[in-house]
Amino acid sequence: MTFFSFELLHSSKKSKARVGRIHTPHGIIDTPGFVGVGTNATMKTIDTIAVEKTGLQLMFCNTYHLMLQPGTELIKEAGGLHKFMNRKQPIITDSGGFQVFSLAYGSVADELKSRGTKKQDKMVLKISEEGVWFRSYRDGSKLHLTAETSIQAQKDLGADIILCFDELPPYHIAEKSLQSSLDRTHRWEERSLQEHLKNPNNQALYAIIHGGIDPLLRRVSCEFLTARPFDGYAVGGSLGKNKQEMYQMLSYTLPQLPPEKPNHLLGIGDLESLALCVPLGVDTFDSSYPTRSARHGILLTKQGPLNITKACYAKAFTPIEEGCSCSTCQNFSAGYLHHLFKAKEAICMTLASVHNLHFMVEHMKEYREKILMDEI
Repeated sequence: MTFFSFELLHSSKKSKARVGRIHTPHGIIDTPGFVGVGTNATMKTIDTIAVEKTGLQLMFCNTYHLMLQPGTELIKEAGGLHKFMNRKQPIITDSGGFQVFSLAYGSVADELKSRGTKKQDKMVLKISEEGVWFRSYRDGSKLHLTAETSIQAQKDLGADIILCFDELPPYHIAEKSLQSSLDRTHRWEERSLQEHLKNPNNQALYAIIHGGIDPLLRRVSCEFLTARPFDGYAVGGSLGKNKQEMYQMLSYTLPQLPPEKPNHLLGIGDLESLALCVPLGVDTFDSSYPTRSARHGILLTKQGPLNITKACYAKAFTPIEEGCSCSTCQNFSAGYLHHLFKAKEAICMTLASVHNLHFMVEHMKEYREKILMDEI
């Protein structure tokens, strides 16, 4: 393919960390790289132009939510996601499969604590071999999501990288049920690939490796999916109940993926996880962590996160972090942000989010520099 390729620039002599470039129709993605989450075709509180200025190269948008509002057909009519949201850089979309889990079992945190809600139980009406019947959280209407309709929706959106339709089983699941879920997900991914190949549309399709924390099932998933012509591989499913289990799972899963293709870790991107996973050779990470933290007044710095709402910042008439080149630090003081949060001015979340996104972009750049020098 001329429209999508992965270029491996350097493999560390100290670990399995690597530096590369993903070439897409809308530009280059340097790896390892952070992927911002823009669920509804926007980063919360930040417009597309401001996001571009942070240097963020890849944004993650959610197919399921965009199917419900405004509808993928409308976005196609507008010229695709890039034109609709005025983004010039690469975009990745998910399949909607994550909603099978989140609507059926609640959030990951709730599921790990064995919590669920009756309301959520009613949102997923039926999971079958064909696909999933959802009830729209917006108007209660029924929505049928299958491997084929998921791919078709992502064709409408026109993202540079799209994902196969999959099921995300809970952490607490019987071994036999996990095996059954994995087999069905593989069949869904096979169908996703066949639907994609009917109209590649200058889009790259990533398979999603499943298997929970079971080493054997992860190996089975790697063998099944790497034998097929996918353009890259995402690691999904239940990643473990803590970071140590995730680390162990990735330690035996990543070496089984083809080094000439890019990989992605789904839904992970906090600083502690990055420190654990970059040395394992993960190429891209997506997370709402920096923008979610920003909206709560938690700002990221090289000295660690700080809570800008604390009284000690009321008279901080210097930038959030000296030397930071983000537009927030270049134009406003930490004391001013403290005031905005205390006054509950909405712009406080925008300024904080811009800083945190810029921090993540620079943080990943530092990782790449250290890997190139074999320091990681």
